[in-house]
Parts: sequence; structure tokens; C-alpha cells
Amino acid sequence: MLEVGSRAPDFQLRDLTGQSRSLQEILAAGPAVLAFFKITCPVCQFTFPFLVRLHTTGNQSVQLIGISQDDAEDTRWFNREFVVTLPTLLDEEARGYPASNAFGISIVPALFLIEPDGRISWTLEGFSKKQLEDLGRRVGMSPFRPGEPVPEWKGG
Repeated sequence: MLEVGSRAPDFQLRDLTGQSRSLQEILAAGPAVLAFFKITCPVCQFTFPFLVRLHTTGNQSVQLIGISQDDAEDTRWFNREFVVTLPTLLDEEARGYPASNAFGISIVPALFLIEPDGRISWTLEGFSKKQLEDLGRRVGMSPFRPGEPVPEWKGG
């Protein structure tokens, strides 16, 4: 998996409407967290509601983008089932997972904060309460509610 300080590889992926988006286009609007996932991954299912909180109630200084390793139909189901409102791109098996492979992903969820210059400034494999709190500070809010029972860590 690419590390902090690495340059993020550009990609061209379709969104759920069939429109193509590149990393370069995304970063033109500011820093972005790319959250790679599979719909069958229990840790992804656990993590994404917290990312949605950051997306919907944070200060919007950082974009949050889901990148599904599944097809459009299954990804739409996941987004409905887990109330995922993040813009979502498809990194499908039929295309050889071009973005996932370029980022060196072997575990999901895998998250990368990419600065507008293309440099990776933060990463997370699996689920880490502390690391998501760090990301929350960056976007101006906590992903967790006071007193909410959240484990410290879950492997992907």
C-alpha cells in the first residue's frame, strides 16, 4: 500500500451514473479522502457510516470519495443499505482494479488523504478509532458521537 509522502497515481474511473472522473479532476476541487471498499467487507460496512458523518456534517474542506471494488448494481445496493451519500466511483474487477492496484491495496477498507499537489498525507487500512479522530479534526468534526461505543481497532 502506498505510504504517506508518496505521490498518488492518477486514475480514470466511472461513477454510478457512468460519468468518468480522474483523480486530477477531483483534486482540482481540493484535498480528497479516497475510501476503497468491497460491499461484502464487514469492516467496510462498519466504517462507512462514520465516513458519511464526516461527509455530511464536516466543514467540507476535504472531499470524501468512495471507491467500490464491485459493480454498479451491487454498489448501489451497498449505498442504499448503509445510507452512503459519498460520491462513489467504480474500480471493477472486470477492468482489473486499476486504481486499487496502482495504490497497492490488499486490504479494505483502505483510505488515503490526498493533497491537491497529489501527495498522500494520511492513510488507514482497516478501522482505527484514533486515526479516524485525526481525520475528523482535519474536517472539523468528530466521526463519533459522545459516549458512542466504538472499538479502538478492527482489521480489514
